[in-house]
Amino acid sequence: MTAVEFLLPSFIACLILTGIHAYLGIHVISRGVIFIDIALAQIAALGMTVALLFGFAPESQIAYGIGLVFTFAASLFFAFFREKRIPQEAVIGVAFAVSSALALLVADRLPHGSEHLKFILTGNILWVGWHQIAKTAVIYAALGFLHYRFRRSFLLVSTDPEEAQRKGLRLWFWDLLFYLSFGLVITSSVQIGGILLVFSFLIVPALIGFLFYPDLRRRLLLGWLVGGLTSLAGITTSYLADWPTGAVIVAFFGLSLFLGITVRRLQRGPVA
Repeated sequence: MTAVEFLLPSFIACLILTGIHAYLGIHVISRGVIFIDIALAQIAALGMTVALLFGFAPESQIAYGIGLVFTFAASLFFAFFREKRIPQEAVIGVAFAVSSALALLVADRLPHGSEHLKFILTGNILWVGWHQIAKTAVIYAALGFLHYRFRRSFLLVSTDPEEAQRKGLRLWFWDLLFYLSFGLVITSSVQIGGILLVFSFLIVPALIGFLFYPDLRRRLLLGWLVGGLTSLAGITTSYLADWPTGAVIVAFFGLSLFLGITVRRLQRGPVA
């Protein structure tokens, strides 16, 4: 097997993650709930850790199903929580802290708990199989179609909820639909790439898009380009240096954001 044949599945998986996460990242940043991703990812990881406690491997369908139940329950809570006196971001932070603590407690009862926590944190995208890639691609394509079909309502609720309410949209319904679809994406992605990689795919390409462009189409195109190039650089470097692939890609995402901010500062002009 050549190096290209060996690395191709992980690169294709990264492109699939970039495709849906860059789009959802734009929604998350517009809503001002940046840490909803890492909170839901940690909650999905808690579900998979509980599954491991009962003897199911983290890569199994049962672990995926239990993680999905945990994530959907949290999504329902976040969708209905719109308390003006308390910032939603604060509640998301508490959810992350509590789910992390519970995962540590559950992992403490496992024979190889520390190794499992490392796997959940950084994933193992280098060894992702074609079957898992195909399953993830089908799920994301279906969710992508849902968001494209109702894109105007989703975008209006994310960017201007007061205007959406004036136009007769039910915020609780669109919030629920968004968080459920978001939770499904996060749970599927965590099983492939781990919490840190999923957070990077969601936030960094979208942030760079926001740095340079004011409209969705160009933000999305730039985010996809950044995600693809960063993944290619990270996978190649990890292979040549024999470093953990997920951690290297996350580091390259940090470098991409640094370069994006530097270029934007040098331009000194308004967003195009």
